[in-house]
Amino acid sequence: MTKRVRVRAPELVGKGGWINTGGKNLTLADLRGRLVVVDFWTFCCINCLHVLDELRELEEKHRDTVVIVGVHSPKFVHEAEHESVVDAVERYGVHHPVLDDPELTTWKQYAVRAWPTLTVIDPEGYVVAQHSGEGHAHALEVLVTELEAEHAAKGTLRRGDGPYVAPEPVATDLRFPGKALRLPSGNLLVSDSTRHQLVEMEPDGETVVRRIGGPGDFNEPQGLALLPDGTVVVADTVGHRLRTFDPASGALETVAGTGKQWWQGSATSGPALGTDLSSPWDVAWWDGRVWIAMAGVHQLWAYDPADGTVAVVAGTTNEGLVDGPADQAWFAQPSGLAAAGERLWVADSETSALRWVERAGDGAGYVVRTAVGTGLFDFGHRDGAAEQALLQHPLGVTALPDGSVAVSDTYNHALRRFDPATGEVGTLATDLREPSGAVLDGGEIVVVESARHRLTRLRLPEDAVRVEGAAHRTQRPATDVAPGPLRLDVVFSAPAGQKLDERYGPSTRLLVGATPPELLLEGAGKGTDLFRDVVLNGDVGEGVLHVSAMAASCDDDPDNEFPACHVHQQDWGVPVRLTAEGDTRLVLVLAGMDA
Repeated sequence: MTKRVRVRAPELVGKGGWINTGGKNLTLADLRGRLVVVDFWTFCCINCLHVLDELRELEEKHRDTVVIVGVHSPKFVHEAEHESVVDAVERYGVHHPVLDDPELTTWKQYAVRAWPTLTVIDPEGYVVAQHSGEGHAHALEVLVTELEAEHAAKGTLRRGDGPYVAPEPVATDLRFPGKALRLPSGNLLVSDSTRHQLVEMEPDGETVVRRIGGPGDFNEPQGLALLPDGTVVVADTVGHRLRTFDPASGALETVAGTGKQWWQGSATSGPALGTDLSSPWDVAWWDGRVWIAMAGVHQLWAYDPADGTVAVVAGTTNEGLVDGPADQAWFAQPSGLAAAGERLWVADSETSALRWVERAGDGAGYVVRTAVGTGLFDFGHRDGAAEQALLQHPLGVTALPDGSVAVSDTYNHALRRFDPATGEVGTLATDLREPSGAVLDGGEIVVVESARHRLTRLRLPEDAVRVEGAAHRTQRPATDVAPGPLRLDVVFSAPAGQKLDERYGPSTRLLVGATPPELLLEGAGKGTDLFRDVVLNGDVGEGVLHVSAMAASCDDDPDNEFPACHVHQQDWGVPVRLTAEGDTRLVLVLAGMDA
């Protein structure tokens, strides 16, 4: 029997209450005898959405012994609204109880530092493991199987139905639509994401002409782009692929992606149908190629229909806001694209930023620049000069005829406008429930109101209004650390029956950076050890440590020539405050327990 570190699990408490329980408030006592996997998530986080999908097989296979409990722990102000959490639970097909914890009460009790984090509680109510990031499905399966056997033998395992109660379905023509475009016929094509289909509608945006596809054809499709040949390319987000739709024949075809999610170490260029993608969220035809907002890896890719290839064109997979040469830039879940002459506009959702890509001055390669936004943790609704204006998790951007751009400012429920000529940001419309995209139609703009399940047609005003609004910072508390030397330790324990894979070199990787960069006097950069001694600048009062860790483990069987291997990875953005009384060691758990 494996000897484990066990810590008594704190109670699950959240001011927002419970969802998917039929109105019942759950306690750990109600779950005693069951294996509980607590998933700390927030619905803006693409990695959290990946983990929801990873957990589905475990949830189904062990439905009589395992209870998955989502603890929704918001980053943005909008995510702290209970109605928004209820919407997200339906939107992303969450079929287990969810605790709405808007004040991060349970997050703090469990000492969580990152989204997503999975905590395993045994049938006796003790925490036995914690995993941060993605790629832990195999480790959880091994651990759950061991715990089932262990507690069945002890008589402490209780089997039976779980506490999940499905909500009543609601009939609407669209359900959480994502994006829209205007077809040459004048009709509108909409990605009806939650129903895994496209919907063609008459110009009124209300009358359904036909429905295209369904589960199996699409998996939560989002972005749409019209190609020069009249076909439409579709970002099939959870399907991790690009598909085309021919409006004339109705034919569907996969043109990029294997259907498997891209992981570190996978190819970053090559034949389109042989290269993995990761949650493509939007697409746009620009500079002779289909550009892809690859939200799952914080990059921009491009698909070339002429030669059938894909390749990374901007971003490093590091999450944050860094401008400059495209191959050195950082993005954070780019989710909206719009082509406008020599610029490709980008809605970079997790940095609440409006950015653009353009050709470098020498014509070789591309550069990335930012119009609005400052980083991962600053957001709000404030108009005026772009350098001080604020957005909140925008998912869409639309080029306007006068050279300005409209931004679907999703979590502010607003349509905003940025004018490059004046450098000013204004507000075109408010009271739009989670707008996720918009498309021009003559002198009007059709907005996708995702959380109202409809298209809303607005006349473009000649002038935007100015909203003074408010500024916000992510409410996650900063970690107090001492200036000077700091030991950074990433905890990783390979799953039972596996070991670190060192057949082809180091099996771990650690990347450390900071915002602002001057926060780190020493220790920035890449390495292969899961620890780092860094030196913090005492003249910088606060900032964010960016830590990216990866570990590869394989079956520990010397007789198996081709062992099964798994990649575990996580990116942390840890807000820190420098104080003389602060810690000199920072522990981040990738997998296991900090003994």
